[in-house]
Amino acid sequence: MGEIIGKGALALLPIIWLIVALTGLKMAGHKACVGALIITIVESLFIWKMPVVDCGTSALEGFASALWPIILVIIAAIFTYNLSLKTGAMDVIKQMLTGVSADKRVLVLLIGWCFGGFMEGMAGFGTAIAIPASMLAGMGMNPITACLVCMLANAFPTAFGSVGIPTVTLANVTGLDPLPLAFTTVVQMIPFMILVPFLMVIVGGGGVKALKGMVGITLVSGVTFVIPQLIVAKFTGPELAVIVGCVVSLGCTILMARARKGREIPAEYDMRSGQPTAGKPLDGKTAIISWLPFILIFVLLLVTSKLVPPVNSVLAHFSTSVKISTSVNAGNASFSWINTPGIWIFVAAIIGGIVQKASAKVMAETLAATVKQMSKTIITIMSVLAVAKIMTYCGMINDMATFFVSITGKFYPFVAPIIAALGAFITGSGTSTEVLLGALQTSAAQQIGASEFWLAAANSTGAGIGKILSPQCIATAAAAVGLVGQDSKLLGGVIKWALLELVIACLIVGLLGGVVMPLIGV
Repeated sequence: MGEIIGKGALALLPIIWLIVALTGLKMAGHKACVGALIITIVESLFIWKMPVVDCGTSALEGFASALWPIILVIIAAIFTYNLSLKTGAMDVIKQMLTGVSADKRVLVLLIGWCFGGFMEGMAGFGTAIAIPASMLAGMGMNPITACLVCMLANAFPTAFGSVGIPTVTLANVTGLDPLPLAFTTVVQMIPFMILVPFLMVIVGGGGVKALKGMVGITLVSGVTFVIPQLIVAKFTGPELAVIVGCVVSLGCTILMARARKGREIPAEYDMRSGQPTAGKPLDGKTAIISWLPFILIFVLLLVTSKLVPPVNSVLAHFSTSVKISTSVNAGNASFSWINTPGIWIFVAAIIGGIVQKASAKVMAETLAATVKQMSKTIITIMSVLAVAKIMTYCGMINDMATFFVSITGKFYPFVAPIIAALGAFITGSGTSTEVLLGALQTSAAQQIGASEFWLAAANSTGAGIGKILSPQCIATAAAAVGLVGQDSKLLGGVIKWALLELVIACLIVGLLGGVVMPLIGV
């Protein structure tokens, strides 16, 4: 028992270092993550006795996994936004969105909650934060606020991101039926999908006072997001749940916004304040051309997804599976060379740029500036993925989880979301957290006589919360709005809300499993 506690505590050191470095020392994200990598390497070599070659090749696998597809998709998303600034398309988009509503709080719901959730459902890999955050910042919102609302919005769609991949993966690693698993996950997340839009309005509007006059539209935005998810998850599974929920929520939120059209907007929430007066009314052609890159992103990601099997199966052949890490615990790393979100976002951006009359020179200069803008973020994400791979393959993740199971016993459900959150904090990925810890959650459920579906769902709930605290997520948000090096400000801004959500998640998972599961018949 003493060895389990000792190793579990030591396994937490890289995480403790990141928290202290980012919040206490106010260290830049890329420096803090390099420090975490050094700590992880030292521990893996001298405490977990990992062979040097295994440690080096595991880090190499982390670097490769970071570059493709994660960094690729983030660069593509930010390039799309930067190019829309160059061509003036973002000014048109801004005019159109403020045409629906100029109220900052409403735009937080439309862009951060509905559009951001849609991007998570279609693409994932940081697009759901990078694109909406950059859009909100481009419209005049404080960049830190823009990041915080989009990070908050991203926590719970994560379970069904990239056309349901995390939940599908969780079903595969645990052997559970994906339909009841998806339904259980949505049921467990109902309180959060109602709560989060309210938190976004509070954060976006600068306090609880921002809810004045917003309760109705905020409630509608949340309820119409979750009800379609329940129906879709129940009858079709995880793939379409968030996508359908976001589309329905977007439509209903727009209708509510139009119903509010005649209301006076307080000056502090008016996004037209300090902005140039809108020009002549926009015609349909101008609007379509301005939105074209984002329309193409949607179309290309949809057509090439698993929702269109003939196309998806053909493109799946253009991939490579190779064993990079020499660790006996490592599997093959897979790389999809064509059918990956970053490629299609680049294609959409280039086609959109051509239609918007951007020259090849302008596009090349914009891409170069984007890569330069992302340089520190690239270091951050590569370091974090290397930490995740080393910790996984040397056994640190497993020892950390065993530590929690051993000391909690039958009270384990109360800490199940915390374990998942720690996994996502390290990896920055819902899917990776399902792979790392999904089987642990169901094994613990068997040992204490709890529902496997309920604790597997807890893994998704905790992973979403941990993801928005991860250095990878924070670096993506910071890079999207030009705040590179200010990671500590974002972590400081989001951590209190994430901890609140984590406490609620622990109470829901710990107290309600025995009540909810018999009711839903899973």
